[in-house]
Amino acid sequence: MKKYLFHIFATLALAISAIAVPSIASARTSTFYGITLHVSTTNIKVRNPHTGQVLSFEILPKFDRIFSDNGKTTYQMKAVKPGRYVGIIYDQSMLGMRHADAIYLLNNENERIGKQ
Repeated sequence: MKKYLFHIFATLALAISAIAVPSIASARTSTFYGITLHVSTTNIKVRNPHTGQVLSFEILPKFDRIFSDNGKTTYQMKAVKPGRYVGIIYDQSMLGMRHADAIYLLNNENERIGKQ
């Protein structure tokens, strides 16, 4: 049964990618910096203190791309807590939803930890 459902979803994903509009198909990444307001297993909400803009990002349940500034030190998801400054690299290629590709932990001056 699982294999059958997998094949159905794989076929559906292939069909969607074939008819998707070009703007969704081209993945352009962006970066958003701010203070974490909410973190759960499926999303993270961040507010930029300078502009007041609040964005929410989808994350996968086993998301493990949390880094220091040089990308050599990795952190667990439990290091991301409300009130923590973060930089999120994201795109909207998956059905137009914002999803995090990587999260960088920042210090209180809104700079990356481990500044060179």
